[in-house]
Amino acid sequence: MRREKQGFWIAFCAVFFYPIGWVTGRGRFEGTEHIPAPGHGGALLVANHVSHLDPIYSGLIVHRSRRVPRFLAKHSLWSTPVLGRALAGSGQIPVYRDSADAQQSLREGTDALREGKIVIIYPEGTITRDPDGWPMHSRTGVARLALTADVPVVPMVHWGTNRVLDAYNKRFRPFPRGPITVRCGEPVDLSAYRGRPVDAALLREVTDLLMTRVRDLLADVRDEPAPSAFFRRAS
Repeated sequence: MRREKQGFWIAFCAVFFYPIGWVTGRGRFEGTEHIPAPGHGGALLVANHVSHLDPIYSGLIVHRSRRVPRFLAKHSLWSTPVLGRALAGSGQIPVYRDSADAQQSLREGTDALREGKIVIIYPEGTITRDPDGWPMHSRTGVARLALTADVPVVPMVHWGTNRVLDAYNKRFRPFPRGPITVRCGEPVDLSAYRGRPVDAALLREVTDLLMTRVRDLLADVRDEPAPSAFFRRAS
């Protein structure tokens, strides 16, 4: 199977990401059949977020599927030396939250999906604050992307990265290398929602549907029941 054209900066990132992925855990990449093959169009991957290591493993499962990962990531990362150059050069999409530029991020994400690219989004907007690591109440930008671009919307979860790098408790424990699972699930059928007027109620309903699928997929990976409600951060 041929690989999607990746360019210098994606190859540059891969040189670092694969060794980091090997050192930090024994990666299990499951459900890759749900990521469209090269030449078969784009997809929106909707992921949970439990560790700063998640983007490395998100990128690896997409790259191992011979596709190029494109992330919606906070714009402040673009000011970081080297990383900022890599993000810009590899076609990543900066997110400007709570600003006049916020809609531009969604437009760029929609354009990427319509152009047949793989886009990864973490709808929680940050690492979960749920004490048990379950997904939080999420932002509705994911629903707008999912409804505007008619592409497969694939739930994706990470588990095990949080045991290696726990930012909130300032713990980094790469050894001994433990299992880290990244799993993609079946695309979510949104046909009942497409064509309806897009308002706040619809965006919230679709966001909660997508994150429920993410939560249920995580419950399968963890082999334990998921909570019935999403954790909400204190305002």
